Amino acid sequence: MKVLLSLLLLFSTLLFSQTEEDSVSIYDFTVKDIHEQEVPLSNYRGKVLLIVNVASECGFTPQYEGLEKLYESYEDQGLMILGFPCNQFSEQEPGSNKEIFAYCTTTYDVTFDMFAKIDVNGDNAAPLYKYLKSQQSGFLWTESIKWNFTKFLVDREGNVVDRYGSSTKPASIENDIKALLEK
Repeated sequence: MKVLLSLLLLFSTLLFSQTEEDSVSIYDFTVKDIHEQEVPLSNYRGKVLLIVNVASECGFTPQYEGLEKLYESYEDQGLMILGFPCNQFSEQEPGSNKEIFAYCTTTYDVTFDMFAKIDVNGDNAAPLYKYLKSQQSGFLWTESIKWNFTKFLVDREGNVVDRYGSSTKPASIENDIKALLEK
């Protein structure tokens, strides 16, 4: 009987205990913008976020145009797009933050928020990306980011609600974004 009670107690503790990861919110992270200034993600509280790892020399780079179009269409309703340059995939983002910013703003007229170059996988992965990947797994339930332009959709309460692969064009996410903006 004691063994059964001990097992029940252990099971209920495991079932109802909150892990440290569960208690973390996207708003607990601070990141550096493209100009190396600290930005608390709590600044985005109440917004719908589309967080994307980007690269300037990738076959998916033209998605900047679609991302900017989404941003321009829905910024007034509360959409924010956060671009995080990453050089982990075939070194397709080799430039400095200054060069990346110049390229994005002159080539694609990007006005959405851009951040400092980061790693999204491995030992040096940015804490934000470790969190995003833990909240929404990728293909076949793997956590690692497979390529540039992986997208995470976050609702107004800070919940990571979806993850889209590189080949998912920004326009095909529009209905999901609209649904979150209307909540």
